[in-house]
Amino acid sequence: VQLVESGGGLVQPGGSLRLSCSTSGFPFRMYAMSWVRQAPGKGLEWVSSIYIDGTATYNGVTVEGRFTISRDNAKNTLYLQMNSLKTEDTAVYYCATGLWPITTKGQGTQVTVSS
Repeated sequence: VQLVESGGGLVQPGGSLRLSCSTSGFPFRMYAMSWVRQAPGKGLEWVSSIYIDGTATYNGVTVEGRFTISRDNAKNTLYLQMNSLKTEDTAVYYCATGLWPITTKGQGTQVTVSS
């Protein structure tokens, strides 16, 4: 299983970023997928999940209405569109196979929200 996140960076409060997760080594279209994050000094936090065909998505209360998870099964890729970013969204973001609690995740991409 390989999960490779990209798209992180430094953004000002109120800005947007789109994260991508390129996957290989498993049948992506047959797996629900999730995004999780870990802020400095804190534990792993579930962010969002999407079912195998993309018709059902679920978001944590802290990101509801601001973040959108999506997937492209033809490209074996998972996405997270993040809008209206806040300083408290600063964290390393990981994509993961399955639903919470997750067992397999990538190496992560850093998102820093700061003015």
